[in-house]
Amino acid sequence: MSDELDGFAGKAEHWSETAYAAPDAYLTHRAALVASLGVALAAGDEVLDLACGDGGLGPRLLARGFAYRGVDAEPAMVEAARRRLGAGAVVDLGELDTYVPPAPVAATTVFRAIYYATDRQAFFARVRTFTRRKLVFDLNPRQYPVDRIVAELESAGFARVALRPFLVPQTKRVPIVALGPVGVLERTPPARLALRWRFTYLVAAVVD
Repeated sequence: MSDELDGFAGKAEHWSETAYAAPDAYLTHRAALVASLGVALAAGDEVLDLACGDGGLGPRLLARGFAYRGVDAEPAMVEAARRRLGAGAVVDLGELDTYVPPAPVAATTVFRAIYYATDRQAFFARVRTFTRRKLVFDLNPRQYPVDRIVAELESAGFARVALRPFLVPQTKRVPIVALGPVGVLERTPPARLALRWRFTYLVAAVVD
């Protein structure tokens, strides 16, 4: 893990702007699903964003009226997130496998990082102890068996699991005006067929 963090340190500045071909569309759509998938969040709810990187998701969640707490294990990413978000959010230095917030949060998110958990089942169980509404993360179904992940979430104490194809590509530009049609397409059966070859699920594990 230390070697991977060293690699991220040099990319911290403007990470979100370079990691996605269309960062505004990608992160805006992600924030919309964090807000709505599985169970809706309400204004004032706190979202804990584990492995937050440079906090690129933060402004989109803050714009929806949520409180935002980011956490990352790379100090350079934490500093970049603090510069991006200013006094409007909290960003902590912390490890994915051990971080616990000072108080329970409404939702916990972890994007492009679930595979860093040393023990995924233990990670789900720990997150369940401080998450009041839902855990939201992305999942590549070609890499991880969906049925196994659902079983692990249920074993950790989550009551139900919602799955939504996420069809905004990371490496190809999509105009933000296309998010409406993309959202409609994600709800259709062909969207799940597309996941056999590319794209990911967004998973919402709901507490109750």
